[in-house]
Amino acid sequence: MKRICHITTVHPRYDVRIFHKECRSLAAAYEVHLIVADGRGDETVEGVHIHDIGKPAGRRERMFRFAKRAYRTAIETDATIYHFHDSELLPTGKKLARKGHIVIYDSHEDLPRQILTKPWIPKALRKIVSALAEQIENHHVKKMTAVVAATPHIQSRFQKVTSKTVACVCNYPILDEITANGDWNSKTDAVCYVGGIFKERGIREMIQAVDLSGTTLKLAGKFSPDSLQAEIQKEKGWERVDYRGFIGRKEINQLLAESMAGLLLLHPLPSYVDSLPIKLFEYMAAGIPVICSDFPLWRDIVEGAHCGICVNPFDTDATARAIRQIADQPSLAAEMGANGRKAAVEKYSWDSQAEILIHLYQILLNH
Repeated sequence: MKRICHITTVHPRYDVRIFHKECRSLAAAYEVHLIVADGRGDETVEGVHIHDIGKPAGRRERMFRFAKRAYRTAIETDATIYHFHDSELLPTGKKLARKGHIVIYDSHEDLPRQILTKPWIPKALRKIVSALAEQIENHHVKKMTAVVAATPHIQSRFQKVTSKTVACVCNYPILDEITANGDWNSKTDAVCYVGGIFKERGIREMIQAVDLSGTTLKLAGKFSPDSLQAEIQKEKGWERVDYRGFIGRKEINQLLAESMAGLLLLHPLPSYVDSLPIKLFEYMAAGIPVICSDFPLWRDIVEGAHCGICVNPFDTDATARAIRQIADQPSLAAEMGANGRKAAVEKYSWDSQAEILIHLYQILLNH
């Protein structure tokens, strides 16, 4: 059995894309090793051999000292394919490629566009840092054996940079983990949002919209930065928020089942407009209508499947009207929810993406 090694020093060991989707899917055909940096020790879970290289004290130590640790541990695994998930490990990937190994760079985000919204980079420097990061990333990508891109936009970008294989493996949900609740009589007069809670992801606009529509927002996730929570709790309409904090998959399923729609009001930032957020497809898989920002890519998906309503994320009146339309017309809501579930099953499930990933591995190993 061929041995493969996934590497991350940034993501948690049970990261949904890395561990639950990619590593578990590949473990059916390969001996899978995963290098992480969280200080929780080594273990083997669901056929995946996890190697812990310790927990870095901060970003600087992680980027330099722990990149070296990751490289040493990777060499010790003696894998046939190395598949890494962090842009800061590009030099490590290049080093492995120089030694003749098969190396895959998995680009989860459009890094240069993401940098434009990084709060820890001074605003005056973001454009410069973004341009520099793009140059560095492009240079290193040319040295990789292949690239895995999480969206068609990222795939298109790298196809212009390298002649190597660039496979698009979207972050669609594992449908077995999401149960659609088609019983609209059991729904509460509430919409939901599940995920990281940032200003740029529309937390204020969501609260204003539920206040205007007279409904409840079931909110789950972690505020970032932490100080944002106290600030947002002072907002008019916070009394309409049922905040659950950070919850597990079982609790998320229950929250989705109770809700009549899922909100996704991300602001039109460069890193968001061409993204494919997992929550969009999880709402669809859960069989609830989607109320989301009217980005062209999202509009094509939502209106194409007739599974929700697209709005200007800053127009809280329009969002409130969309919420009320779904609340007041349960038959329409049920139809939209069923359409979303159908589209998720037919087009937007992890199974389809696992096939693409496995096929890429087969090509690289048979080359």
